[in-house]
Amino acid sequence: MYETLTYVGGVHRHEEMEELIEDLGGFVLQENMLQMDLILTLAVPIDDVEKVKEKARELLGKVKIAPMAGTEIAVVSPTLARHHLPHAACDIAEYLRRYGAKDNMIGLARGAGKGISRISEEEKQLINEHDLAIFALGSFKHCIKEKTHLFEDINVPVVVTGAPKIKVEELPGATAYVSGFGRIPRRLKRGENIRALKKLVRVVEEILDNRRREIAEDPPLVPPIVVKSEIEHQVHAIKNIYSPTPVTSQLDGVRVKLNYERYHKDIEKVKVYDYKLGDIAEIKPSIMYDYILVKLLPETSLV
Repeated sequence: MYETLTYVGGVHRHEEMEELIEDLGGFVLQENMLQMDLILTLAVPIDDVEKVKEKARELLGKVKIAPMAGTEIAVVSPTLARHHLPHAACDIAEYLRRYGAKDNMIGLARGAGKGISRISEEEKQLINEHDLAIFALGSFKHCIKEKTHLFEDINVPVVVTGAPKIKVEELPGATAYVSGFGRIPRRLKRGENIRALKKLVRVVEEILDNRRREIAEDPPLVPPIVVKSEIEHQVHAIKNIYSPTPVTSQLDGVRVKLNYERYHKDIEKVKVYDYKLGDIAEIKPSIMYDYILVKLLPETSLV
């Protein structure tokens, strides 16, 4: 069993932390370097968490539990227009990253106005490639209730946010609803905003934990974090990717930021334990930039 952690420290001597993680049999899930600060999202054996904390103290860094690590979340806004996207949606995305999530911002092409808002089939497929979707909607109850067609047939869990208090039963297709957001023309820095963000984190964590329990009832033969590590070691083209998290972990697979047509055969040949990845996973093109989407098959489907 692995514990997911976030390490925050300086760039100086950071390679010592990475070497320790490798020696312990753990994995670096995500690495972000911000000027002189380094943020690592880690998966380490539960018995070795104290060793990581001890090393962090030596390097004058900090370690905390990252309950959303190894997940990819879509933060969906009705449009890319400035009255929809920049404030609440962006702050939601930034706040989730503090808890280890890898999130992607998605602005719908025709989401403006409750009467004409639409979602295309391609946009639905893109959202369904994630572990969970957060729809950041507006400030009026009747407007939110008339936009349920945007998410009512999305296959992954959907969390809707908005300003008014609404019972989730009034929003067909929503797994949960969190109030306290809406169209806020400023950064979410006030007390009530922070409380709403913390509530959103609790709701998302609970949904993801339920999803993990569902997967554990019929798990894949190999964990996604092991697949991520093997792809990074065996597919040399990964080293030429400059995009953050070139191999992104999900609850039931990984997203590889390589062109499907050129590299899908290389991904299929990756050896994980005694298996070839193509034999234990569905490997298909992603809607996102023609990347490669690897969805691990459950054990029972391989019998």
